[in-house]
Amino acid sequence: MEAWPTPLLPTSVPGRGAAPLLYDSATQGLVAAEPTGDTATLYVCGITPYDATHLGHANTYLAFDTLQRVWRDAGYTVRYAQNVTDVDDPLLERADRDGVDWRDLARSEVDGFRADMTALGVIPPDAYVAVTDRIDAAAVATAELLAAGLAYRVPAAEASDDSDGADIYFDQIAASDVSPWQLGDESRMARDEMLRIFAERGGDPDREGKRDELDPLLWRAKRDGEPWWESPVGRGRPGWHIECSVISLDELGGSTITVLGGGSDLIFPHHEFSAAHAAALTGEPAARLYAHAGMIAYQGEKMSKSLGNLVKVKDLVVAGVDPQGIRLALLAHHYRADWEWTDASLASASSRLQRWRDAPLTDDSGDALDRLRSALHDDLDTPGALAVIDAAVDAGGLSGELRSLIHLLLGITL
Repeated sequence: MEAWPTPLLPTSVPGRGAAPLLYDSATQGLVAAEPTGDTATLYVCGITPYDATHLGHANTYLAFDTLQRVWRDAGYTVRYAQNVTDVDDPLLERADRDGVDWRDLARSEVDGFRADMTALGVIPPDAYVAVTDRIDAAAVATAELLAAGLAYRVPAAEASDDSDGADIYFDQIAASDVSPWQLGDESRMARDEMLRIFAERGGDPDREGKRDELDPLLWRAKRDGEPWWESPVGRGRPGWHIECSVISLDELGGSTITVLGGGSDLIFPHHEFSAAHAAALTGEPAARLYAHAGMIAYQGEKMSKSLGNLVKVKDLVVAGVDPQGIRLALLAHHYRADWEWTDASLASASSRLQRWRDAPLTDDSGDALDRLRSALHDDLDTPGALAVIDAAVDAGGLSGELRSLIHLLLGITL
């Protein structure tokens, strides 16, 4: 699957940054986000394409765009993979509601997402992978887990007559005995909290026949009226978590990646069990660290498709908003912060962008290059980085070198 065009990046900027310190959700502390070699690997969970890109999505992908830019400034090669969950219950339900083919809905929304990422100047993934292109890989991985005694079948009365009549679940207790993963490693949650969130986010703790309430689905047996594929484990389709496990392993070297990222609403159960599956398949930790972006609220509630309280990137662009202003409005908040979008957020960003663009061109950067890099080294502190630029503008202007570094690290062209 094609991603979107790579934005123009400066090729000559004086100096060099360092690998940043990132907050690791697993250890709940700052960890150096540096690879073992010259290539930093990044996996960020992509969209389920049943509605347009909202600012919550944009905030997440902009956070990891900033990480890519800091890595590049530090001299690393970056290998980045992202999935598209183009078959899943929310997508199927929306297509059924609207009376459209689920494949057409997915294609349309992916096209819109590409356009939004292009407008925002986000560096695309090297591998942009549809789940429907990796059904075989997910099924083979499920078969491997079955053979290793780390998965089991649960009869499904509602399964189609021409299926094998059983769903397949991951045995997380057995996996914790034989792999480097332990339940809670990624989420640091108590079990009662896990059960609550598991039920809210697609899990089925009350499913009869499961060995443990928290065991996640690996493979859903064919149901009448649902998409399905032939596979080594029977007719059906993959569960949510295994898709990201196999795509990250296939695309990023088959072993521990540098950073696994996404929105904070994915910490549990999605990243917890994606990491569990990968560790069970390879015998190695899924990632060196787990980074998560905060949630954006609007009108008092978390911005989400289910609530419908969305501020959509395309709507702002169609209304004539400069996408760089949208980008700057998001960068004004720390990527891990939860905050609420208001019209004032955009107005303030637009004013700041114009002030920077109107700043005189100076010859001397002073220590602004070092201070800008230092801010982003400290857990991608974009508000601190913007303050450095504001101070330079107030002090008399922006040099050509500083403008180039702003373009490289923040994606803002002046």
